[in-house]
Amino acid sequence: MPERPEEPRGPERPERRRRTRRTWAGALAAVLTASALTLTGLAGQASAADINNAKNAGYESGLTDWTCSAGSGATVSAPVHGGASALKATPSGQDNARCAQTVAVLPDSTYTLSAWVRGGYAYLGASGTGTTDVSTWTPDSSSWKQLTTRFTTGASTTSVTIYTHGWYAQTAYYADDVSVFGPDGGGGGDPSPTIPSAPAGLKVASTTSSSVSLTWNAVAGATGYQIYRGGTKALAVTGTSATISGLAASTSYSFQVTATNAAGESAKSAAVNGTTTAPPGGGGGTALPKHAVTGYWQNFNNGATVQRISDVPSPYDIIAVAFADATSTPGAVTFNLDSAGLGGYTVDQFKADIKAKQAAGKKVIVSVGGERGTVSVNDATSATNFANSVYSLMQTYGFDGVDIDLENGLNATYMTQALRSLSSKAGASLIITMAPQTIDMQSTSNSYFQTALNIKDILTVVNMQYYNSGSMLGCDGKVYSQGSVDFLTALACIQLQGGLAPSQVGLGLPASPRGAGSGYVSPSVVNNALDCLTKGTNCGSFKPPRTYPDLRGAMTWSTNWDATAGNAWSNAVGPHVHALP
Repeated sequence: MPERPEEPRGPERPERRRRTRRTWAGALAAVLTASALTLTGLAGQASAADINNAKNAGYESGLTDWTCSAGSGATVSAPVHGGASALKATPSGQDNARCAQTVAVLPDSTYTLSAWVRGGYAYLGASGTGTTDVSTWTPDSSSWKQLTTRFTTGASTTSVTIYTHGWYAQTAYYADDVSVFGPDGGGGGDPSPTIPSAPAGLKVASTTSSSVSLTWNAVAGATGYQIYRGGTKALAVTGTSATISGLAASTSYSFQVTATNAAGESAKSAAVNGTTTAPPGGGGGTALPKHAVTGYWQNFNNGATVQRISDVPSPYDIIAVAFADATSTPGAVTFNLDSAGLGGYTVDQFKADIKAKQAAGKKVIVSVGGERGTVSVNDATSATNFANSVYSLMQTYGFDGVDIDLENGLNATYMTQALRSLSSKAGASLIITMAPQTIDMQSTSNSYFQTALNIKDILTVVNMQYYNSGSMLGCDGKVYSQGSVDFLTALACIQLQGGLAPSQVGLGLPASPRGAGSGYVSPSVVNNALDCLTKGTNCGSFKPPRTYPDLRGAMTWSTNWDATAGNAWSNAVGPHVHALP
């Protein structure tokens, strides 16, 4: 094997185990150097002589001035961050797709190095500085993200090597708009950009009960756009359209847009107003509350308190019946009430209890998967079978929708097809929830995350399991261990920055220490994490880049283990969720 470089290594996929009825344990090894890792800007005050010293910084002239290892680099027309071209570099098992350029600099000078990246693991660094060489990196991302670091040249340094690279055998990364900003080194860098003009033509393209879609005209020289809702920054995009999600139904909102590039941000556009539609019906004729609590109800007796649906306490807004069973037909599922294990609970009583919960404004859905879940949707036929069988269960038992809890992997293409087919049958009232493990949501390239983004327009909430987990990366690139506020907030941040609306993100925790193999935290820790994400209070060492007041809420495994512990979890977390802003 070749000698690995000195940059921090990307995460290794942990060995997966199933939970005790919902268990897996993993270990994520991540080695981080002390090389000033940061994903936020470090730019200081610029002087009049400061320029971008990188040549062909936007790859508009192909790979001129750049050298990529093992033929790994090429320019592409999409996706691009700015201009008409970007770098696509593809690692192999023996090559990390390093693309480098030698840049002229002045001695004893400070420079800010930055680049926009997306795709697979991406690294940015500078070597030969004459002082301390620097680097920074980010896990893979489905949208453009700016990497930034700073270096100071030595007393006799007149050139440095800047570089990007990916990681061995990982997916391709993209890079664009590289900048080595500082005193003019005399090498003749690209002309510095000017602040773009304010966007024109902002209009509302469409609305739903929880979102407003906007479009506007492109601005010359802009590399991105910021969308403001009511004067507060809500979203950043690189194109000329955006959908603002997580909004309240039947409510009017004001929007403005600015254009951005390396020189700064334009003035705000003229404001437009968009009004969301009325909420859809279904499930007893009521919509979900803005903030909701999900609880899994056990259709079996494993030592936790045996319950009927009618026994589930009122703080639970979504009750996920665990679990549907696989059949001999690929992709198809059925449901078998464990009447004997549940003390003689009959199907008729079960159906009546579901109707009663719906009349009280609750949603009852069927969960597919779990520890023994063997459902496989991996082609068009099984996708059709899945959709048809779930819809049949909805009609038979009155379920409001489905929960995807497949712990043995899923195919994003065909699960997307299955859920869209189900949506076309069930209509706008369909509830779709997901319960991935932490490893499944570390990257937008993972199948679970891909599926969630693919069905974002019909997805209700993703309640990731923050338990039975090894250490994981947060959105800031740091490693966090389960059992803390930081673990909950820094991992939720990945989903929030990765494309899910805040209303589609929930925190999944065990209701008691007996509900999981590891990762139980007290309800006060759950509530602190909710406060941190929605209001910016009660945070640990990790502080989210902004607050997410529309965060959906929390989930627990299970209502039965909650009852075993005297309903301590729902009594504490339920009112707290419902009182969020």
